[in-house]
Amino acid sequence: MKSSEDGGTGTLGIGALAARFGLATHVLRHWETMGLLHPGRDAGGRRRYGADDLTRVATILVLKEAGLGLNTIRSLSASTGRTARHGILRPAAEELRSRIAAAQASLELIEGGLNCRYEDVTRCPNYRRLIAERVGPRSPAGEPVRPTH
Repeated sequence: MKSSEDGGTGTLGIGALAARFGLATHVLRHWETMGLLHPGRDAGGRRRYGADDLTRVATILVLKEAGLGLNTIRSLSASTGRTARHGILRPAAEELRSRIAAAQASLELIEGGLNCRYEDVTRCPNYRRLIAERVGPRSPAGEPVRPTH
């Protein structure tokens, strides 16, 4: 990782590290405040990032792209052991499954509209089925059934 930025130490300053990952420097400072990064300091007190920090930033970015929040990422980094990891990741997996199901339903609706042969999309069988599911059951008189409380 030697560069003109490293001063011969094999480290990067905050600007160089941020640029390497396309981040703003305030993002790295925030991650440090949250305990996700622990950069060394030079004699002048400036942050210096080594090879482990590059790996850590890449890991944070990958986990964020997977949909994990910074608090979850921090918990993961502090946890040791499979049981703790599972306890942290299980709710994230369930939330992701829910988002995938919602995205699949949206895609089904959109593709139904694209594949509909009618000029008026409200005549399409897929559209009518989705609307009927949303409206719910009807009484024999054709009125929506209202829940009793």
